[in-house]
Amino acid sequence: MSFFIASSPHHHMRRNTADLMRLVLLAMVPGVLAQWYFFGWGVILQIALAISVALAAEALCLLARNREASSGLRDYTAVVTAALLAISIPPLAPWWVIVIGTLFSIVIVKHLFGGVGHNIFNPAMAGYVLLLISFPAQMTSWLPPVTIAHELPGFWDSVRLLLFGFTGDGYSLEQIRHVDTGAMLDAVVMATPLDHIKTELAQGFTLSEAKGAVIFQGVAGSGWQWVNLAYLAGGLYLLKQRVISWHIPGALLGTLAVFALLGAVFAPDQLPNVDIHLFSGATMLAAFFIATDPVSAATSTRGKLIYAALIGLLIYVIRTWGGYPDAVAFAVLLANLCVPVIDQYTKPTAYGHHEERS
Repeated sequence: MSFFIASSPHHHMRRNTADLMRLVLLAMVPGVLAQWYFFGWGVILQIALAISVALAAEALCLLARNREASSGLRDYTAVVTAALLAISIPPLAPWWVIVIGTLFSIVIVKHLFGGVGHNIFNPAMAGYVLLLISFPAQMTSWLPPVTIAHELPGFWDSVRLLLFGFTGDGYSLEQIRHVDTGAMLDAVVMATPLDHIKTELAQGFTLSEAKGAVIFQGVAGSGWQWVNLAYLAGGLYLLKQRVISWHIPGALLGTLAVFALLGAVFAPDQLPNVDIHLFSGATMLAAFFIATDPVSAATSTRGKLIYAALIGLLIYVIRTWGGYPDAVAFAVLLANLCVPVIDQYTKPTAYGHHEERS
């Protein structure tokens, strides 16, 4: 007669890491398609290049650590990291930018800290910050959305721009990023809406004047609000599938909205309002796909609320008074640093155990 040993009858997640990562990739599809529509083939090319480099780096690191490469590659964690980094950078940034960022994310941030489950920082955001600090010109070379440019580089021109810096007709990326608005070349379209607002406000213009630019078609910038809505749809799918809980996206978006509302009340023509903060930049991507990283985020329910609220606050502070318009990556990494302390003071007490706190 055999004696069967099983775990306690608690609720368990029946999905493994690979299943969860596949659902995350599936949820990212609407946002990626929106970015592809508004910013062209460079988005898809960057994702393909980043995933290829990430898988190669993952395999080499696993072999160097005497681990089985095939099992490590099948968990899709490297693919998710690569995809998040690729959609965060300008679509036609030079090929070596995404290669450097991906290698740093996988080799340094992930494997030098011990691999899956041991990294204290979000790998994609760490790679993004490295690129932004090291190569600011390449990392701010966003194309104007198709609603302004009316025509984006085709597939082969995008490949040539990515690899060589010129289209088949000899146009450089800088030339393509300029759009003739009728009277003059308007450099505003070369920046993201958040970057444009920060630049205009620093030069003494009001928020109303800054929002009068051609890039502000729609609620929060031409194309950008639709990209954020697409990632919101993907995030809601993750919530429905119970891949993530509501605590982190809810606390992050709620905190950001509250501070944006307060800023709009006390300085209505000097600080961006709620819709710009929520539907421009990488806000929805951060709330549902980046801050919810189960490894680098807080673990307890209260801890998740505090962690996400801290990210929302830091995003608002950096966007308003800092030097980086989007601020998502810096906010997430700073909150990652605080996770051990947050977990220490929010971990639930075991049943029947009374812990005295000094």
